[in-house]
Amino acid sequence: MTDLHAAAKRCLDATDPAEKLRLTHEAWQALLAGELRADPASPSPEPIGAPGRPAKPQLVNARQVPQRGLGSAEGRAALVHAVAHIEFNAINLAWDAVYRYRGKPEAYYRDWASCANDEARHFAMLSGRLAELGHAYGDFDAHDGLWAMAEKTADNDTARMALVPRVLEARGLDVTPGMIERLRHLGDTATVAILEVILREEVAHVAAGTRWYHHCCGRDGVDPVDTFFELLRDYMGVSLRGPFNLTARREAGFVEEELDRLTALALESRAAL
Repeated sequence: MTDLHAAAKRCLDATDPAEKLRLTHEAWQALLAGELRADPASPSPEPIGAPGRPAKPQLVNARQVPQRGLGSAEGRAALVHAVAHIEFNAINLAWDAVYRYRGKPEAYYRDWASCANDEARHFAMLSGRLAELGHAYGDFDAHDGLWAMAEKTADNDTARMALVPRVLEARGLDVTPGMIERLRHLGDTATVAILEVILREEVAHVAAGTRWYHHCCGRDGVDPVDTFFELLRDYMGVSLRGPFNLTARREAGFVEEELDRLTALALESRAAL
């Protein structure tokens, strides 16, 4: 196989997590070795549907996912599972970005294949930690919010780059430092070490979203800041949760006007509750 789009689809369709991780690492190494490239003659992408995933976890509405305290081993396992589920979805999201959007610069495909490889490594670390806590991926219910947004933005690469990495995945930049502090206070240094790696590397993933979002805006001749908030309103409404990790978001390419407007929107959302 030499077509990167076909390799991405193969990774995307794999249902067994271990197989998805193996195929992901193989595809990334093949890309680095120059053995894969985005072939302009590749068949057009199929309409988006559910990605390859195991029978469990059971997917439920986000409001139905139980909230557990971190004071117990079960609660910490549930947290690790929730983050693992996000990372598993992120593997699929990165490969879908490679598979679905055609005619992009080589650097675009390299960025998202690299992200898929990172997310696979994150998932493996979290799965190992789950095993240490006496659990496995699939033991807890999860929600499908990330992939639902992938489906909504499948026909709009600008919206995909704006909303998946720069809104949904960027939320991890905001909440992970607090999780790290709570777990450190509880003495769970093993989970803290994993989350610190993920937080550091996710900044680069959100930055990739920023880079290619700006690329799309430049192509279409639209203002990136105004367009970002238009897409946010059109696809997600105006309900936003803060506070935001301003330092990490700046590193990921957010400009001050965006951060100011995001903060104001979050305050409006809170006041409306």
